[in-house]
This record gives sequence, structure tokens and C-alpha cells, in this order.
Amino acid sequence: MRAGFPDFRLGSVLATSFTGTLSERHGDSVERIPTPQRLIDWLAVSGLAVDSCTAPQLDLARELRESIHAAATAAALQEALPSSAVHVINDRSAQGRAAAVLTPGGERRWRLGSASRVEDALSVIAADAVAIIAGERDGKLALCASPTCRAAFFDTSQSRTRKWCDMNTCGNRQKKARFHANQRKNPTSAK
Repeated sequence: MRAGFPDFRLGSVLATSFTGTLSERHGDSVERIPTPQRLIDWLAVSGLAVDSCTAPQLDLARELRESIHAAATAAALQEALPSSAVHVINDRSAQGRAAAVLTPGGERRWRLGSASRVEDALSVIAADAVAIIAGERDGKLALCASPTCRAAFFDTSQSRTRKWCDMNTCGNRQKKARFHANQRKNPTSAK
């Protein structure tokens, strides 16, 4: 990743990975796409390489990110989906010219419009959000158990009881905090 910026937190589900470009939403938030170039970088590592990005396109991307987060959060809590979020997701999904293509190796890839526009990439992300929020994929939307994070993630574990958006960040942080709290309560147990 480019120096001076926090690393991307990439997951296996495009839409929820995209919402992870803003983390620690209920603490000291970390913006992982603060510039148009960082959005280009994130799209490239997510298989959606684009040629360029403007500040207004970055604004569209952030609006989509927040709409997906709001809708995914509502779905995880089994609440009504916010109509404004649904509207943004649907609009972004319809505005792109991306096409799913099959590789010779049998994998699905996305072919963006001839100009590789940000709007095409956002339509792919929005379509992925539609699929997971509508329950079309095998898994369950959940919220990270970290009180400062509360990221929406797509749980594909066998038991569907995953607690953390990422075990290496939020899960590890919570386990360390619990360990240190237990050490302070019972200092003789460490000996």
C-alpha cells in the first residue's frame, strides 16, 4: 500500500469489504480511501481496475459505501432497510456498464466499460450488495462485536456465529483487552 495511508482491510465479499474502507465507525474512525488515488488503488486490488477517479466520483463511492453499510446494518439487525440507502444502491447498480465474464480457468471476473469508469466499478459493488442484502448468497449479514467498529460483514462460517469483522484486527484487540482486564483483576493468575 502507498506510504502514509492505512492498509486496506480486504475481505472475501466485495460489498462488505468496500464498507470496510471506513473502519472504527464508533471510535476514532479510519478513512482508507481519503483521496481519489486511494479509491483507484482499492478498486485495483479488488479486481475492478479503473483508469482515473475524480473528486466527485470519490464522493459517489463514499455515498455508496455508507448506503451499503446502512442497509447491511439494518438487514443484520432485521430492521427495515433505509429507503435512501436502497435508492443509492439501486441507482449505482443501474448506472454502470460492467459485465460478468468467465475466464478460461472457470472464474468470474468483471469487465468494465471501455473507459474503465469508476461508475462501472461502483455498479459491480452495488450489485454485490443487492445480492447479499437480498439473501441470495449463502451466508448471513452480521455486525462486528467490537463496540468501536460495528462493521457489517458477511458471515459464511459453517455455524454463522462469527463475532468479528476481522479476527486479526477487531477480534485480536478484544481478546487482548479481555486478557489484560483479567490480569488486572487477578494478578496472581499470571504466575
